[in-house]
Amino acid sequence: MSVVSLLGVEVKNNPASFDAPYEFEITFECLEQLQKDLEWKLTYVGSATSSEYDQELDSVLVGPLPVGINKFLFRADAPNLTRIPNSEILGVTVILLSCSYDDREFVRVGYYVNNEYADEALQLEPPAKPIIEKVRRNILAEKPRVTRFAIKWDSEASAPPEFPPDQPEADLVADGDQYGADEDEEEEELEGEVVEGEDAEMGGAEDNAGPQDDAASEAGSEDIDIESSEDEDEEEEGEGEGDDDMEMDEVESADTQKQHAPQAADVMVH
Repeated sequence: MSVVSLLGVEVKNNPASFDAPYEFEITFECLEQLQKDLEWKLTYVGSATSSEYDQELDSVLVGPLPVGINKFLFRADAPNLTRIPNSEILGVTVILLSCSYDDREFVRVGYYVNNEYADEALQLEPPAKPIIEKVRRNILAEKPRVTRFAIKWDSEASAPPEFPPDQPEADLVADGDQYGADEDEEEEELEGEVVEGEDAEMGGAEDNAGPQDDAASEAGSEDIDIESSEDEDEEEEGEGEGDDDMEMDEVESADTQKQHAPQAADVMVH
């Protein structure tokens, strides 16, 4: 069970100019007293073809953490253009908001970001060298991808069965590409491979095995609906499924969270 649970992330200045700072209001719950601070990071993926262009925009230590619901504003500068190829500035990329405890990452939120010209003429005929002051970024705040990892906290009893766990990159594939696909393919194979008079070989059955038991690891990813500043008045639709640590499809506003925790603490940011 995770000692810290992410309850919500609200994207503040969105959309904004490319060189504007990133701002996130982060709400999380701490279930027990921790000995160390949490470290939050924001990473900008500068290229889809190579990780060498990834940039850590900022990191911040948050603590000491009182038990209960906590909230703070995380602000990070825009990426350094000199570290991004000109061909990769415009178009769709990714930013990753992650949190670690004692250098062990336990949650990561990935957002798609679309960088484009606000001017229609520039959209039709973009210059060879991007005009940054005319580029607008739009964070797709309604469709983040959340990945959680089981980690050891302060006690050995909190360590997962296989500590340290594998921590693969956040899964940022489009909706519907991963859930239930293996089961459908396996059923089609079984229907197409039945041969009269002999046993049909179930080729690829092992490859199509379902995900590992959640008891072995809490790692996994899911879509959640996290509020953006533009959608604060819209009503959330649907309910999430899964254990307590994965239920984030419906993120409450700051006012509603205060009703659940009348004294939500604004924790100290170093």
